[in-house]
Amino acid sequence: MAAYEYSALDAKGREKKGLIEGDTPRHARQMLRDRGLTPLEVHQVSEAKANGGSPFRRGGSISSAELALFTRQLAILVRSGLPLDEALTAVSEQSESKRVKRIALGVRAGVIEGNALAHSLNQFPAAFPPLFRATVEAGEQSGKLDYILERLADYVERRQVMKSRVSLALIYPVILTVVAIGVVVALLTYVVPQVVGVFDNIGAQLPLLTRGLIAVSNFLREWGVYLAILIGIGIFVFARMMRAQPFRRRVHAFLLRVPLVGRLTRGANTGRFTRTLGILFGSGVPILDAMRIGTQVVTNLPMREAIDEATIKVREGATLSRSLSASKLFPPITVHLISSGESSGRLDEMLDRSAENQEREVEMLVQTTVSIFEPALIVVMGGVVLLIVLAILVPIFDLNQLVK
Repeated sequence: MAAYEYSALDAKGREKKGLIEGDTPRHARQMLRDRGLTPLEVHQVSEAKANGGSPFRRGGSISSAELALFTRQLAILVRSGLPLDEALTAVSEQSESKRVKRIALGVRAGVIEGNALAHSLNQFPAAFPPLFRATVEAGEQSGKLDYILERLADYVERRQVMKSRVSLALIYPVILTVVAIGVVVALLTYVVPQVVGVFDNIGAQLPLLTRGLIAVSNFLREWGVYLAILIGIGIFVFARMMRAQPFRRRVHAFLLRVPLVGRLTRGANTGRFTRTLGILFGSGVPILDAMRIGTQVVTNLPMREAIDEATIKVREGATLSRSLSASKLFPPITVHLISSGESSGRLDEMLDRSAENQEREVEMLVQTTVSIFEPALIVVMGGVVLLIVLAILVPIFDLNQLVK
């Protein structure tokens, strides 16, 4: 039976949406009528993507956490000997996400029709990345699908954990920065004008610090809204320009030259690429195909182009390590580990080791940067508040002299 998405009306005229399994669309509609529903729309899940999707469909993508859970559950069930269609049914029933239910049932429908799992996954490219589909295909061809699914589950979970750690490390500094900027703006636009207003009728020369504070406060009050609009327009224009590949490439190349940012960018992209390449090559995917798929997880354009050039050199007979080192964009330790793997015949193992090394280095860099940034921001915030307080207190201390 195939899976169908439906939109129907109940006896009270309320619209209901959901999933139902049936042999044909007519069978699915009849089942809905048997439930007391009047069908409005019935679309096969596996066909919805090709047909542009149903009007009530919200897309076929799933989050990294959902993909990790889906992969782990499927790997456990297949490893335990459960038939693939029953495993997919169990995953769909276990999931609380409607998107995962829809996709799992759609994949199951393709499997029941006699298609391979990889072919069924190809119907949902937004949910399953090329790495996932290519690895599953290699696992099916080699007869080690359960082992490959477990490796994929480890990979997806590791990426999810890495992403969660980085996100958690950045949450506090981002909140602290926003609060600090908000406090300073509030002081300059609301508090300072009320306090320094008592000096307007004195007629004496105010200290330079106080005059500068008043000038900044007046500027923010008069032009702050326009400044915010200008910043918003600048962000919008920059985002539009980033859609053009030549401009995006220049920005990415510049980021690689920035000391700390370049190291983080290089390490993160290298880690993702070597991890992907290790899984694909270790699953039996040819090295050239593995490199082609691996470029899709590299977000930095100069590094992606360097991998494309390395692929051409490998096709011509050069070693992978020498081809990657030619661009000078990949960390030397990664190149040496790959060279060691090529000479020892354990390339997939060395690629995984290189990925672990880069991921660990990126995580340590992020934690170190955050640990330095937090106290530095507090010191800067304290200095700004101190300047504001001094600009207000100095004239007060000299109030008698100013009156004279």
